[in-house]
Amino acid sequence: MPAPSFDQMEGQIWLNGEFVEWEDAKVHVLSHGLHYASAVFEGERAYGGEIFKLNEHTERLFESARLLDFEIPYTVDEINQACIDTLEKQGFKDAYVRPIAWRGSEMMGVSAQANKINASVAVWEWPSYFDPEQRLKGIRLDLAEYRRPDPQTAPCKSKAAGLYMICTLSKHAAERKGYADAMMLDWRGQVAEATGANVFFVKDGELHTPTPDCFLDGITRRTVIGLARDRQIKVHERAIMPDEMEGFEQCFITGTAAEVTPVSEIGPYNFEVGEITRTLMEDYMTEVQPKAS
Repeated sequence: MPAPSFDQMEGQIWLNGEFVEWEDAKVHVLSHGLHYASAVFEGERAYGGEIFKLNEHTERLFESARLLDFEIPYTVDEINQACIDTLEKQGFKDAYVRPIAWRGSEMMGVSAQANKINASVAVWEWPSYFDPEQRLKGIRLDLAEYRRPDPQTAPCKSKAAGLYMICTLSKHAAERKGYADAMMLDWRGQVAEATGANVFFVKDGELHTPTPDCFLDGITRRTVIGLARDRQIKVHERAIMPDEMEGFEQCFITGTAAEVTPVSEIGPYNFEVGEITRTLMEDYMTEVQPKAS
């Protein structure tokens, strides 16, 4: 039986300070966020009833809004509590949490100075982002046509809806070819990230990862760097050119949805699912579990 459409799921959603029934959480078709992508969001996971690094996510949500020139009409603590309360309302222990803020429908045009800022939090159960069997073997990535933009052309440090348009296009193109996802370069031709996750490579027992100067420095990415350093694994954050992938032994991607996912192939380049990748997968899953009080 197919899963229900997201507008037909059950439960309640926090919308502008109060809970509404799932089917009633609606916005107008002339909302600025829909027409002009003036929306910012977060993706969070709950494990065992606790949202992993909730405050870091919420602070990034507010920074994203600032970069898009609007102010969320709640405090960080209020959005944190909304996430916690929505998780509790839904009754899930392991779930995905999606806060989002967007400009409303008071003005319709490029200028939106008077638009109300709306905010919402939804929670739903979500299993592994990639097929579990495929994930253990390492997923296959295509090389994307689109590139991450120059920071002078877009607010690339924000988790903004509009920045994901080329990610959707790239992932669709990859899936049509039988790949799980796509690896994107940046405007300079350097390795950047997958469509919704950061990337790491392993060579001679050390990690190499692109410097996040034109894409998000992911919260999962930073967590994994910390876990690697705890194990005395050296981490190099640097510019990586595509032809360097031929010399890397292992590869994995990281993100709230992807967690730590091994990669077996990127275009013509192949990788093994090696010990460092498996160790960091295990360390991450241990890290996200609620700590005993």
